[in-house]
Amino acid sequence: MGSLQVTRLLSWKSSLNTAAKAGTTRSRPTTQLGFPPLSKMTTKNGFLMIRRSFTNASTGSGSSSGGTDAVSGNISSQDSSSPPVEDEKDENKPGYLLGQEKDGSGLVIGFHLIPPSGDHEVIDSRKDIDGYGVKKIEDVEGEDKAQTRVSYNIVFVTAEAAPYSKTGGLGDVCGSLPVALAARGHRVMVVSPRYLNGTAADENFTLAKDLGCCMKIYCFGGEQEIAFFHEYREGVDWVFVDHPSYHRPGNPYGDINGAFGDNQFRYTLLCYAACEAPLVLPLGGFTYGEKCLFLVNDWHAGLVPVLLASKYRPHGVYKDARSILVIHNLSHQGVEPAATYKNLGLPSEWYGALEWVFPTWARTHALDTGEAVNVLKGAIVTADRLLTVSKGYSWEITTVEGGYGLHEILSSRKSVLNGITNGIDITEWNPSSDEHIASHYSIDDLSGKVQCKIALQKELGLPIRPDCPLIGFIGRLDHQKGIDLIRLAAPEILADDVQFVMLGSGDPQFESWMRDTEATYKDKYRGWVGFNVPISHRITAGCDILLMPSRFEPCGLNQLYAMRYGTIPVVHATGGLRDTVENFNPFAREGSGEGTGWSFSPLSEESMLTALRFAIRTYREHKSSWEGLMRRGMEKDYTWENAAIQYEQVFEWASIDPPYIH
Repeated sequence: MGSLQVTRLLSWKSSLNTAAKAGTTRSRPTTQLGFPPLSKMTTKNGFLMIRRSFTNASTGSGSSSGGTDAVSGNISSQDSSSPPVEDEKDENKPGYLLGQEKDGSGLVIGFHLIPPSGDHEVIDSRKDIDGYGVKKIEDVEGEDKAQTRVSYNIVFVTAEAAPYSKTGGLGDVCGSLPVALAARGHRVMVVSPRYLNGTAADENFTLAKDLGCCMKIYCFGGEQEIAFFHEYREGVDWVFVDHPSYHRPGNPYGDINGAFGDNQFRYTLLCYAACEAPLVLPLGGFTYGEKCLFLVNDWHAGLVPVLLASKYRPHGVYKDARSILVIHNLSHQGVEPAATYKNLGLPSEWYGALEWVFPTWARTHALDTGEAVNVLKGAIVTADRLLTVSKGYSWEITTVEGGYGLHEILSSRKSVLNGITNGIDITEWNPSSDEHIASHYSIDDLSGKVQCKIALQKELGLPIRPDCPLIGFIGRLDHQKGIDLIRLAAPEILADDVQFVMLGSGDPQFESWMRDTEATYKDKYRGWVGFNVPISHRITAGCDILLMPSRFEPCGLNQLYAMRYGTIPVVHATGGLRDTVENFNPFAREGSGEGTGWSFSPLSEESMLTALRFAIRTYREHKSSWEGLMRRGMEKDYTWENAAIQYEQVFEWASIDPPYIH
């Protein structure tokens, strides 16, 4: 029998999306499902039966040789007007049965061909049977789907993007995710301010060239002129908005005196510039155009979806564009007095989208009405879809405790709210090639880890004790990271036969406490005040346990770094920490164990100490279980490639739904 080829049938969502987005679908060779005419199909036991038909390539007549199967994707040289002729020699010859596959709602999502008899494998229409290379991936909800064949024009709008600017996880995401998406065939632009603060960090923008494109923006009661700089790196267009307000000492948001007072102005300029950039900048010879997908990150970019809906779509511009709001930290919302609304350049009827009223207890005095504008609230209301940087955090922000006053609005948009765990840079964070650590090691050879531990103890002046449990902490010294809990529990932790190393800076009182604790426990404790990248790598590689008692953690990266380096995380069960650290169960899988660490709840000194003691005891008394924990953590896939695949699923969903219209 001729070879049998069947077109892959994507899920019904993907099919609708592909049809709607035909203009952006990549050109690929297609395989047609060459069913015979309807008269040649019959039904049997509820199935559709297809009989074999043959054609002669030269004459178009029926033949038992030299033809092709009627359901083959191979097209012969026969005149297309000549219909396939059924093999009359065996009218009763059984045909193939076409079985349907349905999802839980009863919708048809695929087909398979069932041979007439014998023990033959069912040919699944969604399998890779013609060598076309379609890869099955896991979507955001954990279901299997085919890899998207649609490429998008993606515009990231962000206040920071590594390596150009970075203060935390936002910079990491917007520095790495665009590269991963570009590698998967999308056209990607990142729009961020061109910060110049008079330090060595200014050199990051050396290769960015002035595009010679100046633009006037009307907001804040006047005309503001901005310019664009551009660098093409790793397949991504890095676009930097230039304005004098971005040229000052300090970090992107403030200096030693606190947050800059004109941040609303500075990031309003960024949002206007980001909306214009795809229309006016001829990057690589042509613009991105109106059919874009905007990924707006946190409140700094929150005006973008509002501008699209209020100032562009009413005039027929960006009518096919979509916006996705990515929430990295809900506690920062861009709240300013209500009187500042007129500065934003938005139509007066759009005030309600940004309107915010503080509860009575949060007002400063009896005459305070509590009226304000909330940029992040406006983005939540007008964006086409919402994302957080972990699934756990996407749930937490809909609760009273984690919603920071926005939980009701976020709950009302649950249908378009998802969470995707951040990835990590597996090139920079790789124990088999890390230039910052004393000895390299891998999941196949863990012997180098103890050498890293010994080197760290030696560098920090601790007694060299390879068998002593070494606990580490890396992070900001503030209330969110649970540093106050560590301070309370430190005497009990250090009463045990352990060593403890901490790296971080922040609240002066916690910095002083670290210095005092080191003086008290000279042979057990070291506190490094400040932040040092090489030291953070050496602590991650040299420690046995990483402690993270964060009050809330949208995603968290240190626990991902720790697991990659075979260091066992002990974390508070919140946000991304709950998602990524699986509790150790020594009795699972017939005693071989499962899990990658310990998570504790509620957030209390007692529950943290209990989890920590379990970890210490396992390290001392159950070496084989400990090694299993290390290996399972090192096996985890938290690459940006994996995150990019999940983002593509959200892009698909955003494209299916119509854009926000007021």
